[in-house]
Amino acid sequence: MNVSTADPANLDTPAPATTEWQRWTTSMTVAVTDPDRLAAARFEVDAGLDAVERAASRFRPDSEINALATSAGRPTLVSEVLAEILDAALAAARLTDGDVDPTIGAAIVALGYDRDFGELDRADPLAASMTMPATWSMVGLHGRTVTVPPGVVLDLGATAKAVAADRCARRVHRATGSGVLVSLGGDIATAGPAPEGGWPVVVHDHDDDPASSVALPPGAALATSSTVRRRWGHGPTLVHHILDPRTRRPADPVWRTVSVAAQTCLTANTISTAAVVRGWRALDWIDSLGIAARLVDRDRTVHTVGGWPAPEPGGRR
Repeated sequence: MNVSTADPANLDTPAPATTEWQRWTTSMTVAVTDPDRLAAARFEVDAGLDAVERAASRFRPDSEINALATSAGRPTLVSEVLAEILDAALAAARLTDGDVDPTIGAAIVALGYDRDFGELDRADPLAASMTMPATWSMVGLHGRTVTVPPGVVLDLGATAKAVAADRCARRVHRATGSGVLVSLGGDIATAGPAPEGGWPVVVHDHDDDPASSVALPPGAALATSSTVRRRWGHGPTLVHHILDPRTRRPADPVWRTVSVAAQTCLTANTISTAAVVRGWRALDWIDSLGIAARLVDRDRTVHTVGGWPAPEPGGRR
């Protein structure tokens, strides 16, 4: 997903200042309405990402999430950051009736996604022995105290990046006073005033797929879940990273991409991920939520619901 820097409504208005860099094997973008605050915005985003990484990265040996994997079921006090991220993951599970479930970590490891995606090669056959039946309801969270059953490996990838986008956008706006758009690999959050005409975003996940241009109003968010990105070979099979928690296997790729506009990136990404798991059933479900979405099926046919492209102010979170 691309963030355009031109203001489509008024070419006499200075375009937002934008910077882009690579982190977490994906593209990070920050755009601000006040060009003088761009360096400060980048600093705040990096600091925010550092905190999320220390708390929730499966690929960092000293992260809190990895410590929980060895807690043997003991109640464990965690940081405010991890408590917030885990609370968001459990809320996503409730909203989607378990279609987004943070207890799929062992299943993802067993499929070979056991290191940073840029270093991925093939699955470790021993990882399959880590898999045990688990659901999100087995995870306890009381304030900052977390209880994870023995053998359960948490993976917060379905929600942590979206939470990070929301956190970073708020953080930049508080620190700089500027309107800001933060895109973490296509998980987009905004805070403060938008450019005249809104934040211009091009929704386009793959070169061969149809594109859509949208203008996000102030405070809106957008997320895209994809079955054509983050794919790797598992034996003779090509797999992707969005698992159906009930089968612990990659969801049937009915959708190449699902893009959702909502009031928070967490809400948008929760719904887009669950839509991939639900397949064709997702169309009626998203429409019932009053949420705007754009779904590209395996034949590259575009389906829209909820008045796409504009996020509905009255949509339920």
